[in-house]
Amino acid sequence: MSLLNATPRVVGVDVGTKRIGIARSDPLHVFSQVHGTFSPSEALAEVERLHEEDGISVLVVGWPLSLDGEENEATEFVDAFIEELRDVVPGVDVVRQDERFSSEIAIGALREAGVRQPGRHDKGRVDAAAAAVILQDYLDAR
Repeated sequence: MSLLNATPRVVGVDVGTKRIGIARSDPLHVFSQVHGTFSPSEALAEVERLHEEDGISVLVVGWPLSLDGEENEATEFVDAFIEELRDVVPGVDVVRQDERFSSEIAIGALREAGVRQPGRHDKGRVDAAAAAVILQDYLDAR
């Protein structure tokens, strides 16, 4: 294992009721990379696998506040998923990151990357890209 691969990653998670988007940082924690989209149970297993493979220093979970910044039913749902994440990777810090407009930003990024219709509106692709947006926002703010 190289020195760069020995550095635990920061992992971003975009939680939805049907799909969970996952992104991870590069070893230097500068850039966010789309990892994929999974069902909730698959996402838990994938986060556990990533932790075993590379290590995870921080889980950054999208926090779906309302437009006026209030918590709501969606934040309750995400909070329950955070507890499940804590069970599969105990001891890993979990950070809630405001995810307002992350899907819209992800669609714009897919458009800029040259992804054509209908691909840039594929919900799985958007969820994974939204996880990357959430993670990049966190990495940029550090």
